[in-house]
Amino acid sequence: MSLRGKLPDLSRFELQCLRKLWRRGQATVRDIHGDLDDPPGYSTVKKIVERLEEKGAVVRVRKEGRAWVYRSPVSAPAMIRKEIHRFLDTLFDGAGTPLVAHLVDMKEVSVDDLREIERQLGRKRQPGRKRRPGRNRKSK
Repeated sequence: MSLRGKLPDLSRFELQCLRKLWRRGQATVRDIHGDLDDPPGYSTVKKIVERLEEKGAVVRVRKEGRAWVYRSPVSAPAMIRKEIHRFLDTLFDGAGTPLVAHLVDMKEVSVDDLREIERQLGRKRQPGRKRRPGRNRKSK
């Protein structure tokens, strides 16, 4: 499968396995299984890696003994952006403000965090820059 322009939709557990692979760069199924907190059986992790391969999220690099070593052609930042957009679209009609409000209510974001976000936004603002269509819509 080619990933040109489209990142695969992944389950929560597929993302967990992929994150372990990103952290290592390259890994066997046994490596990924060993890195998981409270992992399911080895065969379950092997099946998930096979699914990730079918979806184009991992590729075989080489064989070490009887085990394949995998890497991901999908960049972590690109997949994280995709998942955040999917989350925002699903729960907040694409708007970020309600998410931040919930995080503040849950005490997951501090005033210092908000100041840092504001500082980063100020750095990224460019005169005449337009917002992406479909974003910053008001939530229902």
